[in-house]
Amino acid sequence: MKFVVSSNSLLSHLQTIGRVIASKNAIPILDCFLFELEGNKLTITASDSETRMIISIEVSGVEGSGVFAIPSKNIIDSLKELPEQPVIFEINEENFEFVIKYQNGQYKFVAQNGEEYPHAKPLSETAVSINLSSDSLLTGINRTLFATAEDELRPVMNGILFDITEENIVFVASDGHKLVRFKNMAVKGNVQNIFILPKKPANLLQNILPKETGDIAISFDENNAYFKFGRTTIISRLIEGHYPNYNSVIPTTNPYKVTVDRLLLLSTLKRVSVAANSITNLVKLVINSNNIQISTQDVDNATSAEEQLVCFYDGEPLTIGFKGSYLVEMVKNIPSSEVLLCLADPSRPGLLLPAENEAEEDLLMLLMPMMLND
Repeated sequence: MKFVVSSNSLLSHLQTIGRVIASKNAIPILDCFLFELEGNKLTITASDSETRMIISIEVSGVEGSGVFAIPSKNIIDSLKELPEQPVIFEINEENFEFVIKYQNGQYKFVAQNGEEYPHAKPLSETAVSINLSSDSLLTGINRTLFATAEDELRPVMNGILFDITEENIVFVASDGHKLVRFKNMAVKGNVQNIFILPKKPANLLQNILPKETGDIAISFDENNAYFKFGRTTIISRLIEGHYPNYNSVIPTTNPYKVTVDRLLLLSTLKRVSVAANSITNLVKLVINSNNIQISTQDVDNATSAEEQLVCFYDGEPLTIGFKGSYLVEMVKNIPSSEVLLCLADPSRPGLLLPAENEAEEDLLMLLMPMMLND
């Protein structure tokens, strides 16, 4: 079996799908890339048993066909050291010896039988399908991924909820302290359905989708989801369990509304947070008429910081505390020039909204307050 391929092109694709491979695999062959050669198409698969990524590229000089698994570290380390040039792969189908021939020499390794590589589980007959533009899917992931949890006791919080209805698609993420709900009214499903996408495939999509321009075909059942676009397929095992009723925790009567410049608020929070306690990271907001005083204090290290910020507000004076790092994350991920803070009292959740939503979009962020000592 033999084929010829560009060294840089192959390396680029291997580095992309190589993010799937876990540092420690219970099944040794998952340390490998699966190569499947059929005609002029080379299909490459990487998997960690929960997430699988498949990509196909065109090759030339093909002789024969077959399936074999190549250790990922060996082939990536080899190709990294080569300048751009055609490289020849030759595989002995009897002993699985494979040789990479290049302009001035060759690498020789031992592959494994590709038939031993675990197969992807097919979708059930009850699978649901929906098409999203790459921009819509990327925006939904970008708006919510940062709010997912790392919680072994509540695995449903460790991913992004896709809540599909006939009116819209809603992306939700929460770690119990913060929550993000992003509605896209431009995308409508045929039937109402939900699934929870784990963080790892969401990260993969976040890295790959900026280069895509077409539609993403999403198919899913109770256990798995397939994302197909261009020559790439990502298959993910879904998180099982019941996602909490996110709408029930969103307050509807936060009467105090503060409008502030987003970039000014973000830079102020970053500066003030430098002096915050490393454990609590508490920042205090004292809101008066058209003014916010943002401050923090670390008694243990005798540090403090305070800044004044102009805002638009004509309600009663209000003091509230938040975790500074969470507040910075949220303000950073709001896509508008101004942020609207909707507050009630120091013990109830605050809402952060863009002053103006993008067309066909509705973004809401919720943050639980922290107790103030004074």
